[in-house]
Amino acid sequence: MKRHNTAEVPVPVSYGGKVEKTMGGAKQGRGGGGGCCSRLWFMVVLSATVTLLVRHCYDSGVIGHGAAAGGVVRIEPVHRGLYHTRKVSPVDRGDGGGGTSFSGHSPSPPDAGGSAKPESPHDSGVKAPSELTTVEHTKQPSEPASTGTESDDGGKPSSASSSSLPAAAHPFARALAAAGDKGDRCGGRYVYVQELPPRFNTDMVKNCATLFPWTDMCAFTANGGFGPQMSGGDGGVFQETGWYNSDQYTVDIIFHDRIRRYECLTDDPSLAAAVYVPFFAGLEVARHLWGFNVTTRDAMALEVVDIITSRPEWRAMGGRDHFFTAGRTTWDFRRLNDGDAGWGSKLFSLPAIKNMTALVVEASPWHLNDAAIPFPTAFHPASDEAVFVWQDKVRRLERPWLFSFAGAARPGSAKSIRSELIAQCRASSVCSLMECADGPSNKCGSPASYMRLFQSSTFCLQPQGDSYTRKSAFDAMLAGCIPVFFHPGTAYVQYTWHLPRNHADYSVYISEDDVRRNASIEERLRRIAPAAVERMRETVISLIPTVVYAQPSSRLDTMKDAFDVAVDAIVDKVTRLRRDIVDGRGEEEKLEMYSWKYPLLREGQKVEDPHEWDPLFAFG
Repeated sequence: MKRHNTAEVPVPVSYGGKVEKTMGGAKQGRGGGGGCCSRLWFMVVLSATVTLLVRHCYDSGVIGHGAAAGGVVRIEPVHRGLYHTRKVSPVDRGDGGGGTSFSGHSPSPPDAGGSAKPESPHDSGVKAPSELTTVEHTKQPSEPASTGTESDDGGKPSSASSSSLPAAAHPFARALAAAGDKGDRCGGRYVYVQELPPRFNTDMVKNCATLFPWTDMCAFTANGGFGPQMSGGDGGVFQETGWYNSDQYTVDIIFHDRIRRYECLTDDPSLAAAVYVPFFAGLEVARHLWGFNVTTRDAMALEVVDIITSRPEWRAMGGRDHFFTAGRTTWDFRRLNDGDAGWGSKLFSLPAIKNMTALVVEASPWHLNDAAIPFPTAFHPASDEAVFVWQDKVRRLERPWLFSFAGAARPGSAKSIRSELIAQCRASSVCSLMECADGPSNKCGSPASYMRLFQSSTFCLQPQGDSYTRKSAFDAMLAGCIPVFFHPGTAYVQYTWHLPRNHADYSVYISEDDVRRNASIEERLRRIAPAAVERMRETVISLIPTVVYAQPSSRLDTMKDAFDVAVDAIVDKVTRLRRDIVDGRGEEEKLEMYSWKYPLLREGQKVEDPHEWDPLFAFG
C-alpha cells in the first residue's frame, strides 16, 4: 500500500489584468518627464499593493483551494504562545530485562493469541520534562484549509503534479536548501517541536500514580524517564554512576527529555528537516488498556490528530515529515475493531497517523508507519569515557557459562518454545538458568541479578516474549553477551536502524522449528569457532552506544546513542522523500504486507522474490 501524501498545495494567482488602461487616463506633467515618473511611481505602489494582497490571500486561505497542485505554501516562523490555525474536523507485546514492567503485557501479534494479565517484567539527576506552553488557537474566518484529512487517502497529490514544480517552489524548499549549506552545522538536521497542551505529555508524568493500575509508576518516571538511580556499583556489576532501574516502557519521556536539548532545534518549521510531535502515546494508552471502553481509549488520539492537522506546518507534506514516540509495542495501537473487547486504541489506524512515523519498541511486520527503537536498558552514560570504560570492562570479563536463559515458561502458548529452552538449559552443565516467577523472590526484576548472569555468559538465549521482542535482548548486548535469536521478528526485522543488516555479525540464529525438532542448542553453539565467537562479541560490544540512551544533560562526542541514530534515520527518510518529490520520482510504491522485508532487500532484489522467512510472516 502506498503511503498517504499531502493535500494539493495552492497555486499562485496571476493579478496582471489590463494595467495599461488604468494608467492611460493619468495626466502627464510638462515635458513628459514628470508623467513618466508618476507612472513609474504608480507601478511601484500598485505592485506592492498586489503583493500584499496575494500574501494576505495565502495566509487566510482565500485562494489556492481546489487549484491544481504546484504553488508555494508560505509557512511563517512560529512564535511561541500565539498560533493562528484553521478549524478542521477530526479524522475519523514485549518482555525485557529490568525494572518493574510498565505493563508487563502486550497482546501477541495477529493470530498468535495473548493473555490479558500482566507478565513478569523480565519476561516481559534530571528532572521530569518541563511543561510545554499551552497554545492559544486563533480561528481564521476564512474557509478551512485543506489538511489532507477530508478523504481516506489523506488528500494525496499525484507525483506528476509534484514534479512539475521547480525546487524553490516546494513548501519544504528552505529545509532542502539548508541541507546543502555546508557552513551550517545544523543544515539538514533541524527539528521543529510541535506545540501541544501539557495534557498530551507532561501532565501524564505529574499524574504518574495513575499510569498503571497495578504499580505506582512515579519512581520509574523520575529522572527524565530513567527511573531510580542505582549507586554503589552493586558489587562491581555496574559502574558507580550512570545506572538506573529503568522501566521498559518509558521511551516517551526519555525521548522528550532528549529532544528538548537537541542541538539543532528550530522555531521556524520551514527550516525543519522533521517535526516532532510531543504526544506521549505510550503512556496515554497504558492508562486505559484495562477496564475502559473504546471511546475513552481513542479520545486523546482523535484530539491530537485534530490539533496537528490544523497547523500550517502539516500542509507542507501532509504529515509525512512528522514523527512521535509511542513507547510500547505496536499492537497496543492497532485495535482491529470498535468493540470494547478489542485490545488497545486505534491510533495507528487513523489516516493522518498513517502519514507520520511512530517510534515504538516493537514495530509491525505488516505496516509502514512505525519504526522500532531499542527498549531502555539500565545504562545511561554521561560521556564517551563512561562508555569506553564499560566496554573495556565487559571485554575483559571471564565467562564461565557457554549460554544462559533468564525468563519464564509460557504453558498457555502452544507456539512458545520457552519450555524447551528451559529443559535444555537444565540438562546442560554449561548453561545457567534464571527462572522468573511472581513475588518478591523474583530475581528477574533485579537489574543486578540478570546483568550478573549475562556478564558471566558467552551466549544469551532470546526467544520471543509476550510478543516478538523482549527487552532482555538489549540487556544481554549491554553485558557483552552474544544474543541467540529464534525468530527474525525479535530483532532482525525490527531494529534495522540500530543493528547491522548482517545478523550473523553479532548474533546466532536457531529457528524455532529446529528447537521443536529437538536440535541441541549446546551442540550448535559449540560448533562456532573461538575466533568467530571473539569477532561476534567484539561487534556486540561495539554496538553498545547505539542501543543505550545517554544522559540528556550531556552529550556523546565521538559516538551516537539510540536517540541520535533514530533522529538521523528520520531526517534521512524525510530528506530522501523530499528530494524524490523535487526530482519528479514521487513516493516509492510499497506493499504494507511486505514491510518487514524491505530493509532486508539487496541490490537487484524484489520484494516479491522468495525469502526463507516468508512463512514466518505470512499475512493473514
